[in-house]
Amino acid sequence: MLHEESITQGTAELDPDAAAVLLAPRLAQFAAVARLEHVTRAAQALGMPQPTLSRAVARLEEELGVALFARQGRTVRLTRAGRLLLGSVERALTELERGAQAAREEADPAGGRVAFGFLHTMGTDAVPALLRGFRADRPRVRFQLVQDYVGAMLERLWAGELDLCLVSPMPTDPELAARQIDEQVLHLAVPADHRLAGRCRIRLAEVAEEPFVALEHGYGLRAITDGFCAEAGFSPRIAFEGEEAETLRGLVVAGLGVALLPPGPVPRPGVVELAVTAPRTRRAIGLAWVAGRPLTPPAAAFRDFVLSRRGRLLAHD
Repeated sequence: MLHEESITQGTAELDPDAAAVLLAPRLAQFAAVARLEHVTRAAQALGMPQPTLSRAVARLEEELGVALFARQGRTVRLTRAGRLLLGSVERALTELERGAQAAREEADPAGGRVAFGFLHTMGTDAVPALLRGFRADRPRVRFQLVQDYVGAMLERLWAGELDLCLVSPMPTDPELAARQIDEQVLHLAVPADHRLAGRCRIRLAEVAEEPFVALEHGYGLRAITDGFCAEAGFSPRIAFEGEEAETLRGLVVAGLGVALLPPGPVPRPGVVELAVTAPRTRRAIGLAWVAGRPLTPPAAAFRDFVLSRRGRLLAHD
């Protein structure tokens, strides 16, 4: 029952987190009684039996160790302590509803949000084309776009900060789902005045003694470059390391080294891109997500759209 007098605290002092767990289910019930000032009407509004609501409010008073309501005939009135609590409860419930609404909007199939990560080299043509194609049917879906190297993207994927990411090389973690979408040719970029610049094709072993410019360790393209050089029988002599493919292309133009790079967005004066005949310098581009973790409807729809573009993600030579 509801009490007029202060109630002796029935429980020991609680850790704040433990108190929140105990009190949270009863706060909306308390607020309903406080707004309507009538237990029976509040129970009807909440769709629960009146005795159940009365017991819930009584337990809340017992746990707090203070009376929240005073009876006045068939109605109830907040005590001073009840008024203090109601202000905080209403703010909390408003914030909770705001969070719930944001969560619903995030998962809205027609207008939710997709957190999508991709390699820097995919940002010029491939990703804009994907987004344009997808939004032709779902124009209200929003995207959070993240460009980063593979290791950082996979960490953010695991942390739940990303729904999906385009990666290369393909991840080997068995707890990640990954599907190859396309394959990208890597060319050997050399300065326009390089001794091999007049050639159309070369074997990678022909530049074994040349200085290379490459991405830093941790980038997928760096691991791929090291791997292809190992196939050709040598370890590349890295003269400069960078964080972005177009920066490497600029270093090549400056004559500071050669590099294995994907095709540039537009031809760049001062650099010649040679086809490599041995080994077969191609990298797999794949889409990855966390296996067993449900995707929101918009993220699942975008995943299916990207998978449907298999073999058509990139412009091929």
